[in-house]
Amino acid sequence: MITGASSGIGRALAIEYAAPDVTLFISGLSKERLGETVRHCEQKGAKTFAKIIDCRNKQKMDEWITDCDRISQLDLVIANAGISTSLGANDDITTHTETLFETNVNGVFNTVHPAIKLMKNRRYGQIAIVSSVAGMRGLPSSPAYSSSKVAVKAYGEALRGYYHDCGLEINVICPGFVRSRMTDENNFKMPFFMEADKAARIIRTGLEKNKANITFPWQMRLITFTVRRLIPEFILERLFRRLPKK
Repeated sequence: MITGASSGIGRALAIEYAAPDVTLFISGLSKERLGETVRHCEQKGAKTFAKIIDCRNKQKMDEWITDCDRISQLDLVIANAGISTSLGANDDITTHTETLFETNVNGVFNTVHPAIKLMKNRRYGQIAIVSSVAGMRGLPSSPAYSSSKVAVKAYGEALRGYYHDCGLEINVICPGFVRSRMTDENNFKMPFFMEADKAARIIRTGLEKNKANITFPWQMRLITFTVRRLIPEFILERLFRRLPKK
């Protein structure tokens, strides 16, 4: 199961996993774009079920995930749906932040929690949460977006340890700049930019190895390690203030 599969990483993951022996459940908000994903997956032989559903709707997500599991037992759930919007000087910060958190945080909860309930009973299953390299700390360039990604990154890391003895594998995915509808709107230079199909292959390899954290590309992984371990906070604060705003 993959949420946010109508474009970007979500679509690329669906196509990457599509095969004759695979049943895919995918969701998104655009009927046209999701239909295109279905066509790609079915061309590769996958049995594909698509659902137009808003991940912010807790009840409908619970019902959908339960129904999917009845059709074919879920072994991998990828909570990928997310949004990014800029905070303009005249925008209301409350509305802006709540909008982002409703999808990027609550949407993850609404995907992960029903899956955990199903998987822990049979003591098997894998859940992946898509965060971002922006989730290493709160960034002045994108306060709400980066903070929402910090939240789900930390939550996934905590869940991995909490449910380890239940047989569940929980992974956090932290991509850098990957081609998507979100990055198409960025008007600044994006270092180490990556195509979505390559990102999907990296994610799949990491999930098959059950890596706790899948951060890519390697240059961004190196940078985040350096930033977190070696640079004093007062220097980071000055550097991050200079980042271009979304």
